[in-house]
Amino acid sequence: MATVIRSKISNKLSNAATTVTNKSQAKVSGMFARLGFQAATDEEGLGFAACDDLDYDHRQGLQMDILKNDEMGGGEGGGSGGEMGGEGTVEGDSHYQRDGTGPPPSASKDGGICSEIGGPDKPKITAWEAGWNVTNAIQGMFVLGLPYAILHGGYLGLFLIIFAAVVCCYTGKILISCLYEENEDGQLVRVRDSYVDIANACCAPRFPALGGHVVNVAQIIELVMTCILYVVVSGNLMYNSFPNLPVSQRSWAIIATAALLPCAFLKNLKAVSKFSLLCTIAHFIINILVIAYCLSRARDWAWDKVKFYIDVKKFPISIGIIVFSYTSQIFLPSLEGNMQKPSEFHCMMNWTHIAACILKGLFALVAYLTWADETKEVITDNLPSSIRAVVNLFLVSKALLSYPLPFFAAVEVLEKSFFQEGGRAFFPDCYGGDGRLKSWGLSLRCALVVFTMLMAIYVPHFALLMGLTGSLTGAGLCFLLPSLFHLKLLWRKLLWHQVFFDVAIFVIGGICSISGFIHSVEGLIEAYKYNLPD
Repeated sequence: MATVIRSKISNKLSNAATTVTNKSQAKVSGMFARLGFQAATDEEGLGFAACDDLDYDHRQGLQMDILKNDEMGGGEGGGSGGEMGGEGTVEGDSHYQRDGTGPPPSASKDGGICSEIGGPDKPKITAWEAGWNVTNAIQGMFVLGLPYAILHGGYLGLFLIIFAAVVCCYTGKILISCLYEENEDGQLVRVRDSYVDIANACCAPRFPALGGHVVNVAQIIELVMTCILYVVVSGNLMYNSFPNLPVSQRSWAIIATAALLPCAFLKNLKAVSKFSLLCTIAHFIINILVIAYCLSRARDWAWDKVKFYIDVKKFPISIGIIVFSYTSQIFLPSLEGNMQKPSEFHCMMNWTHIAACILKGLFALVAYLTWADETKEVITDNLPSSIRAVVNLFLVSKALLSYPLPFFAAVEVLEKSFFQEGGRAFFPDCYGGDGRLKSWGLSLRCALVVFTMLMAIYVPHFALLMGLTGSLTGAGLCFLLPSLFHLKLLWRKLLWHQVFFDVAIFVIGGICSISGFIHSVEGLIEAYKYNLPD
C-alpha cells in the first residue's frame, strides 16, 4: 500500500514538472503558434498527458481493488489468481496506451463507408489484400481516358503519369503519418481514424469542425461526379456499340439509370461486394484484349505522332484526367487501420503505385500509337465494330456494378452530415426507430440517382467531366490537403527536404488544379455552346 501511494505522488510531481516544461516550450515557440503550426500539436500533447494520468489512475484503482480482494478473500490461490488477473489487466491497458495496438477508443467521425470496410470487430486484412483494394481504386475503368491525355500531351503526358504516381504514393504515406503522434516514450500512437479527423485537428482550436466540412464537401463532390461518369460512360459505350439503332447516347443514359434505381434501396454493401472481384477481373481481361489488338497492329504504330509539343488549351484537362485516375486517399486511413501489419503500408503503397504507373503508361502509349490523332475520349470506341460491342458490353456491366459503391458512400456522408448528427443535424433522421428507411429518405436517394442521370444527359462529355473532377477534388484530396496537413501537424519534426517536397507539391498541385478547372469549364461551355459531338 505504501508503495502504491509513493508511486502515485511521484507520478503527480513528474506530471507537474512536465506541465511547466510544456508551458516554457509554448513561450519559446510563440511565433510558430501565431502562424498556426504548433497549436494543434501542443494541445494534443496535453491530451496525451491527461490520457496518461487517467491510465495511471485506472491502473492504480485496479491494484487497490486487487489488494482489497486479497484482504477480504485471503487464501493463497485467490491471491495468486487476483495478482495474475490484475497484472494481465494492467499490462493490457498499458499496452494499448504505449503502442496503440489495442481497440480504438472511439469510432471514426466519418465512419460510414469505412465502417463497412472494417472495424474493431472485423477481421484484419493482409498487405496483399490492402494492395488489391488500392489497385482496384487506381486501376479502374477510368484508365480508358488516359490515351486521350497522351493525345494532347505527348511525352509530357507519359511523364505526368509517372509523376502523378510518385506524388500520390508520397501524399498517401504522409496522410497516414498524420494519423499518429508520439507519446511520452517516443512511440507512435494512432490518435486519429480518418481524413476528417486529420482535417479537424488542423483547424483546431479556432474552427474544430471546419476542416471536416471541407473534406466532406470535396468527398461528396468526387463521389457524385464518379457516379455521373459511370452513367456517362455507360451511355457512350452503348451508343457506340450499336450505332445503327435509333437510340441516342442520352437515351442510353436514361436506360442505364433505370437499371440503377434499385441502388436507392441499399442498406449496406454486402449485396454488391460479391461482384467486385468479377468486375475487376473482367476489367483486366478487357485491358489485355485492347493491348493485344494494339500489339497486332504494331507495324502501323505512329511513333512520329508522339511529340513533346502540347496543346496549351487542352493539356490542363489531361492533367485532371491523369490525377483522377490515381485518387485513393479518401479510404487510405480506414484501409491502414484494418491491416494486420500497418508497418507494411508503405511497402504496399510502393508496389501498387509502381505497378499502376507501368500498366497505365503502357496502356496509354500503346493505345495512342495505334490510333494516333483519331484517339477518342473512351479508347474502346476506336476498336473495330466486330469486337467493340462485346468489349463495351463488358465495360457497361462493370460500370453499372461499380456505381453502387460511390453512390452508397455519398449517401452515407450526406446522411451523417445532415440527418444523423444528433442535435447538430439540419434535418430529422431519415431512419425510423426500427432502423427502416423512411419514405422521404428513400425519395431523397432516388432524387440523387435522377440527379446523376440529368448531369449525364446534359453534360455527356466523359473526358471533360473527368478532367474537371480531377482538377477540382482529385488534386485537392491527393495533392493540396495531404501536404498542407503534413506541414501543419508535423512541422516541428519535418526535415528540410520534407518541407521542400510538401511546399512544392502544394504549389504545383494548386497551379494544375486551377488551370485544369478553368480549361475544363471552358471546354464544357464550348461543347455546350457549339453542340459539339459527345
